[in-house]
Amino acid sequence: MGQTFAQKILARKAGLEEVEPGQIVTVQPDKLLTHDNTAAIAKIFREIGVERVARPEINVIVLDHVVPAATEGHATNHQQIRRFVEEQGITHFYDVGEGICHQVLPEKGHALPGYLIVGSDSHTPTHGAFGAFAAGIGRTEAASVMATGEIWLMVPHSFRVVVKGGLPKGVYSKDIVLYIIGDLGADGADYRSVEFAGPVVEEMSIASRMVLCNMAAEMGAKAGVVEPDEKTRSWLTGRTSADFQEVFADPDATYERVIEYDVTELDPQVARPHTVDNMVPITEVAGIRIDQAFIGTCTNGRLEDFRVAARILRGRRIAPNTRLLILPASREVLLAALADGIIADLVTAGAVVLNPGCGPCLGAHQGVMAPGEVTLSTANRNFKGRMGCKEAEIYLASPAAVAASALTGEIADPREFL
Repeated sequence: MGQTFAQKILARKAGLEEVEPGQIVTVQPDKLLTHDNTAAIAKIFREIGVERVARPEINVIVLDHVVPAATEGHATNHQQIRRFVEEQGITHFYDVGEGICHQVLPEKGHALPGYLIVGSDSHTPTHGAFGAFAAGIGRTEAASVMATGEIWLMVPHSFRVVVKGGLPKGVYSKDIVLYIIGDLGADGADYRSVEFAGPVVEEMSIASRMVLCNMAAEMGAKAGVVEPDEKTRSWLTGRTSADFQEVFADPDATYERVIEYDVTELDPQVARPHTVDNMVPITEVAGIRIDQAFIGTCTNGRLEDFRVAARILRGRRIAPNTRLLILPASREVLLAALADGIIADLVTAGAVVLNPGCGPCLGAHQGVMAPGEVTLSTANRNFKGRMGCKEAEIYLASPAAVAASALTGEIADPREFL
């Protein structure tokens, strides 16, 4: 009987011929990703009673959540991480300003086809866009991986999500995944491995595939994946000298569900407060006043996102009393946007450019909202209090929709500006 992507990669990492959904396997991850929470994980690691990290080479640590440090407490946290990195001989450390962990990891050649990646962040599935099995784990689990170099995982059941048709004007991967989450529900793929496939996915850029896998977490998935192809190999060229072995699901693999979506007639989508699956076509919420527009995060902070925003904003000015925040996902993205003149276009239109990092998404130090305010964001979550204020509202949409709305000061259909 054929095996799914998740079955094949977990079997390989466990040294087994085959595994079945529900089976518990002990595996050695290729990479362990942590970020600003590394200090807390290191404390747990020491409480285990182990002095040295078992496999320093698998650790990738990125300071990204509150950077630069907003308080003495955050600065102390960063200081403790830097000391831990030096003490343990961890070489894959990326300090303040390099970017968001989910962007930096692949840029630096750590997210490769056939890899097993675990990370102490819920959006670790992002790296499935490179043909890896990437899953979020808890801090205690991360500390255990540091101590032992291995972890046990339950083999997930798998969904195959096939996207077909043709992308209409003004519709992007963000709209597709919001629509899928709205259809399946926020718990519709709990602890599943979601394989994204079909002609529309095949045509997507790597950046757009990252959007799908990133937001697989918002439907409860353990992992999201797009199988590697020539685009994957091309994107990784020059980023790594490591060997990797691509993994593909068998043609006769058995799936718990195979779901097909034809996006030919899909409208731009918006997730309303306060859940990601509270989704409607943008026409149903057009005209709602916004105070803040935000383009960035590990979901939509890449060059193609700013390029479409600049296309809409070039030669125009954002609406009075509306703030537009731009946050590149990494230093590499920021430099590319500067070289292309995109940043100049956005700043001229009235945008505020923030340093690479998580920024406003978590609401700890940048872009915090006031009671009663509304933000339209490209982030992946719109939970109450997510951007620092429980009495504010967050809507989610594509970068094109956010840019168009910044121009009008209210939620606007991007198709009118393209």
